[in-house]
Formats: sequence, C-alpha cells, structure tokens
Amino acid sequence: MRHLWNAWAILLIAALPTAAWAGGKLRYPETARVDQVDDYHGTQVADPYRWLEDDVRESADVAAWVKAQNKVTFKYLKGIRERGTIRDRLEELWNFERTSAPKRVGDRYYFFRNTGLQNQDVLMVADSLDGEPRVVLDPNEWSEDGTVALSGHSYSWDGRYLAYARSVAGSDWREWYVLDLTTGEQLPDVLHWAKWTWPAWTHDDRGFFYSRFPEVEEGAEFQALNMNQKVYYHRVGTDQSRDVLVYERPDHPEWGFFGEVTEDGRYLVIHVYKGTDDRYRIVYRDLLEPYAVPVELIGDFDNQYAFLANDGPVFYFETDLQAPLGRIIAIDIRRPERENWREVIPQAEWALRGATVTGNMFVLTYLRDAVTYVRMFDMAGHWVRDVEFPGIGTVSGFGGRRSATETFYSFASFATPPSIYRYDMLTGGSELWRRAPVDVDPGDYEVQQIFFASKDGTQVPMFVVHRKGIELDGSHPTLLYGYGGFSASLTPRFSITRLAWVQLGGVYVVANLRGGAEYGEEWHQAGTKLNKQNVFDDFIAAAEELIELGYTRTDKLAIFGGSNGGLLVGACMTQRPDLFAAAIPAVGVMDMLRFHQFTAGRYWVDDYGSAEDPEEFEALYAYSPYHNLESGTAYPATLVTTADTDDRVVPGHSFKFTAALQEAHTGDAPVVIRIETKAGHGAGLPTDKLIDEYADMWAFLVENLEMEIAD
Repeated sequence: MRHLWNAWAILLIAALPTAAWAGGKLRYPETARVDQVDDYHGTQVADPYRWLEDDVRESADVAAWVKAQNKVTFKYLKGIRERGTIRDRLEELWNFERTSAPKRVGDRYYFFRNTGLQNQDVLMVADSLDGEPRVVLDPNEWSEDGTVALSGHSYSWDGRYLAYARSVAGSDWREWYVLDLTTGEQLPDVLHWAKWTWPAWTHDDRGFFYSRFPEVEEGAEFQALNMNQKVYYHRVGTDQSRDVLVYERPDHPEWGFFGEVTEDGRYLVIHVYKGTDDRYRIVYRDLLEPYAVPVELIGDFDNQYAFLANDGPVFYFETDLQAPLGRIIAIDIRRPERENWREVIPQAEWALRGATVTGNMFVLTYLRDAVTYVRMFDMAGHWVRDVEFPGIGTVSGFGGRRSATETFYSFASFATPPSIYRYDMLTGGSELWRRAPVDVDPGDYEVQQIFFASKDGTQVPMFVVHRKGIELDGSHPTLLYGYGGFSASLTPRFSITRLAWVQLGGVYVVANLRGGAEYGEEWHQAGTKLNKQNVFDDFIAAAEELIELGYTRTDKLAIFGGSNGGLLVGACMTQRPDLFAAAIPAVGVMDMLRFHQFTAGRYWVDDYGSAEDPEEFEALYAYSPYHNLESGTAYPATLVTTADTDDRVVPGHSFKFTAALQEAHTGDAPVVIRIETKAGHGAGLPTDKLIDEYADMWAFLVENLEMEIAD
C-alpha cells in the first residue's frame, strides 16, 4: 500500500534511533499513524498502524522503523549488567554433543549430530550403531552465518537417494534437492515453491510425490496467501517443469495436500486439509494401475484421520471419530461404507497423542496428565506390552517399517537430558545408545505437578520446576510459560534455556491450558473460537494460583510464550496488566481481525474463527491484543520478539502491537521490540542467534524482576 503520511515522519523516525532516559522512562521512536478505519459488521475499527504490515524488504518506511526500534532495544539490552554473564552461562550449557535417534535405512544408520556450538545440526551415517560416522550433509557449509538450514529430508525405499530441503533465513519456503547416497553425487534436481510437504518415494526409487504452490509474484513471497497447492510426481534427474500433476482441487483453492506411499508400494494416500486441525479428507490412488484415478475414501472434514498402515486393501487410521480421546480403526477400501468400518483398538482412559506401526505392532503414545505413556498392540488390536521408562517425562520415536525388529526412542524430562535407546521389538528390551553429556545432575532440581481451578471451575495442571532446596516464599523470580492452542500438548521436556533460567535462581512453570490436547479433542475444542477466552482464563488463574500459594508475587512474576503463545501473552497482559511484572510475547499473532489475510494465517481459522463471521468477530475483537490496549495504562515491562523473515506469523503483527503499546503505555517499565534479521518463525535459527536471543530475554527478565543471579 502507499503510505498516507508525510516525508517528515520518515525523517523523524530516522532521527530518533537512540534510546534516552527521561525521568526513568525510555524514549521510543515516534511512529506515524494513518487514518485507517474498517467496518466489521457495523462496528468501526481503527487500524492506525496498518502501514507496518508492509514487508520490511519492500518498504523503506518499515525498514527505517525497524532500524530505529532495534537501536533503542539493543542499547537497552546491552546496558543490562548481567547480560554478559547470562550469555556465557548459556553458551557453556549449550556446548555439549547432541545426537538424534538413528533411523535405519537399508543396512545403514542415519542420525543428526551437533558437536555443541555448531549453528546447524549435521546429517551423519554409520554402517553400524557403534561404527565410525561419516558426514552426509553439513548445512554449516551452506552459508557463512548459519542461516541456511536443512529443513526436511526423505530417503528412497532402498536407500539409494536422499531428497532434502533447504530453507533460507527461517522461511517456511523450501527448495528440495536430491543426493545419490551411493556415490555422493549431487543430482541436478531443484524443486521450488514447496511448503509443508515431504517427498513420498515410489518403490522403484525412480521418483517421488510432493506438493507445491504456484509461483508467487516477486516481492510477495513472505506475505501472500498460500493458495492452490497441488500434488505432483517428480522423476529423479529431470527438471521440475516436467513434473506430472497428480491431484488438485481448483474448486477449493484453500485446500492443501500431503501424500505418502503405503509400505507395500501399492497406494498413494493423500491427506486433504484446510486448516491446522488433523481433520482430514482422505484420497487414495492405486499405483499399480497406470490409468487409475484418485478415489475419495473419506469425504468430509468432521474428524481426525491419520493414515498408519495397510494390509492390502485394509487401511488403518488413528481417529477421534466417536472417540474424543482417540482410537484405531480399519477401513476396507473394497467396502468403504462407514457401517463397514471396524474398531481395532478402542478409546482408552488417556488421550492418544500419536501412533505408528513398527515391527508389525501398533505403538501408541498416550498422555496421562501431560506425562507420556507408550503401549504396544498386535495388528489384531490385542495388548502386547507397555514400555517401561526410567522416570516421568516425554518420549518420542518408535518409527520403523513393518518388518523392523528394532526401533529407537528418546526419553527426557525437565531435569533429565535426552537419552536415546535402542528398543528390541521382539523382546521388549531397551538398551541405552547415547546420553547427552550435559553437565547437569537431575537430583539438583525439583519438579512438581499441581492442579488449580480456572475461572469456570475446570481443573488445570501445571508443572513447577526449581532448584532443590530453595524456599518457595515469593522471593524468587518466576517465569510462567504457556501455549494453549492447535492441539499442542506441553509435556516434561528438557531445555537448555529453561535449565539456564532455573540455574540463575528462577522458578519455571509450564501450564497445560485448554486449547492443547493433553486431555483429548474436547480439551482442545474448549480453547478454540468462541471458547478461546478459556485459554486466557486458565493462564491468568495459573498466575493467581502461584501467588495464592506464596510461590511468587506480582513484582516477581513474568509470562512468556511464542506464536499462539505470543497471542496468549499479549491477551493476558492487556486483560490483566496489574498481574504481571514482565511479559515476553514472541512471534505472536496480535491482530486477530486480519491474521487470515497473510501467508499461512488462513489455516488458523480452525482454532481462532474469522472476523468475517459476525459472531466470531465479536469474540476475536474482545481479546485481540492489538485492539485492546488502553491509553494511560501501566503495562508490564514488555519485550516483544519477532523476525524479519517470519512468513508464518508475519512480523507486522508484532510491529503494530509494539507501536500501539508504546503509545498507550504509561509508567517507567520498558516496552521494546527485538527484531531479528535473516530469521523466521524459529525453525533453523543458528545456535549463535539462539544463544543471543535467550541471553537478551533472560537479561530483560533479570533486570525487570530485580533478580539476583545465583552462584
């Protein structure tokens, strides 16, 4: 858009690049306002900072604003005495060798390794589990600053080829390449305009299926809506222009697709989606019939369906159909009518949060009060065994083929670094393969789970983590973290940044809010659309409970969350600015009336609703952080974070929120924005940038919670 403001405003922004203290209060760059008013179903809504939605790469005005804001922010952050100490401690903790669970492909084992402070993980291969590993791909060689990442990979059936993706500066856009693993030769294949897709190889290893969007107009790559995705077949060694169109729905340009080839090589199974929920339509195509057309197996978006495996024409799915906690069903495509569907494993008392078919068994991952449990069943649905773990924590892995006799999983908890185990599918025995050599003793920390009542009486759990022996008397700075959306469950996971906060002397709290799926689909739906306020009520109630228990005080309490969690923080600090001393809304969705008009935003209507619906508009407008800032209010000390290449939650959300917050805020607490360059929504961020970012965030909290760093 053309900005409706004068050239003097541009000069004014450029002329105020430095922070100054005036009576203990930061002086911020002035931000021009425009006379933009939109009509939503008869309600007039002002949007004075609409111009900040423009792409920073295309708009000199926005670029000047970013530069001015960053100059204020980084001068303030660098002036915090403890920042250097915090960064040193983070770097020291981060400097340990990290290894992913291996994946067996043919007779070799592939895994990722980071020696400690490498900006990107390196893909390795070994001929045996104890063999000497060799480098397959080292993304650290792709750029000097580590901002080009390996962002996806897929092995051909017999392990000859590797399709892998690169992303630049954290963008969701991927370029796919093909490597010959037998010769090490880089093939000429380059596939553009791909997002949210993984190659599905045919069993002849001659090519793969993938999804892509039409080419985007130059200059609109990071803001334009992603529409008209299609499924193609790519033959190895050929140009992308020769790819064969396999499936499209031009009558529904908002639909997206991802496919997989069944393990017997017979079928291509396409999941069709229109939002972020796992409520898929299912289409399949017989690959042995050259003239076969795609067949619709499930023709609505009413329930979750995740394809797991097949026995010939019998397809197995994980679903929440008539089972909000999840179950496994079988559908015979020769008799696809719903009355012929068969239950294989019924709904349990816990939420089913993942399923694989490995070693000819169903491996099901459940959550019981946000803690992971794994159970195994044979293909007829009979229970075989539960998997024993070394404690209460989070488990991931258990992938593999139907013929596999071994698999791998990773176990971790808040105070237990990741440990990778080899699991024998025949005997049920676990054998430690690698343990992360982090300098941490789990016995030095305490973890407790407590339940509290939300505003409507719903019982909500949260985990409280702190150093052993400290007295929870309200004197220790407390950081409350949450997410509350898109069926994302928060479980006891190990995190260097979290560990650093606790080592500094802080208390770390994770709240399992509605909107996640810790208790299944009903828990998720209770935090969506017209029920979204429940999520904020849960988070506010968690804060009040921590204060009521005497664990913390308002002047020692901060809140933190990213993406949808950034929305959470923004909504709660606008609804209860008196409750928190500090807030860090990271890469947040802050304008709830326009989010669906950019890049992937349209998918989020599943969780948020849309301002185009009158009833949903009322709910969105009531909590939209950007629209609910009130002039003359003393808000908590706030550090907004975003990145210039975030093409998922476009940075305009954070830009507009910050401008409105700086205008409305009164009091001495700083409200600043940290805008990372050559970075996106978080994925692929180089290690040195991660360390700098968390050093800044923790230093901001240390300063504003008046925290004395522990020895």
